[in-house]
Amino acid sequence: MSYVLPDLPYSYNSLEPFFDEKTMKIHHTKHHQNYINNTNSILKNTTFSSLSIDELISIFNEIDLEKKNALKNNAGGHINHSFFWKSLKPGTVLTDNLRIEIEKQFDTIDCFKQKFEEVAINHFGSGWVWLVNQNGILSIVSTTNQDNPLMGQLISNTYGYPIIGLDVWEHAYYLKYQNRRLDYVKAFWNVVNWEEASDRLQK
Repeated sequence: MSYVLPDLPYSYNSLEPFFDEKTMKIHHTKHHQNYINNTNSILKNTTFSSLSIDELISIFNEIDLEKKNALKNNAGGHINHSFFWKSLKPGTVLTDNLRIEIEKQFDTIDCFKQKFEEVAINHFGSGWVWLVNQNGILSIVSTTNQDNPLMGQLISNTYGYPIIGLDVWEHAYYLKYQNRRLDYVKAFWNVVNWEEASDRLQK
């Protein structure tokens, strides 16, 4: 199996003015495509080449390959970005079931957003910020580079089933926001696909 770049469920300018068209196009067709190309190259002629990206990530701790670290970065980049594109959609609203769970853990939606923003701006270097389901409890965690919580504690230093994820690599926002990561994070709330997040909460 060779991984392929997934189509976006919207046009590159659909998230304007919050996420700009130029960044979205470069992010999708260049950065994500590069992760896929590298992953396919690493896995070629291995016993893991027939696995879906979800299956690959779920057993990552068991994989024994010479280029395992490169695979982690690139396969992680593929699954993270595939998740990210689905997590974006203009005009959705926070559903009651997800609202209740967020308020149970963070008191209010504003407190949740503030905590998420704090984790995002205090994350040093490149990585991701996640809202994850950890055995029925919602938590905000961050991972470095292209690590994913599904890789587990030993690989990513955290764990959980992702509900929401935000890319805080500079390539995700620098053209529009330059060094203003907080502005980018705050803009994210305008394009979160709350419907997708709610569906993931039910899984």
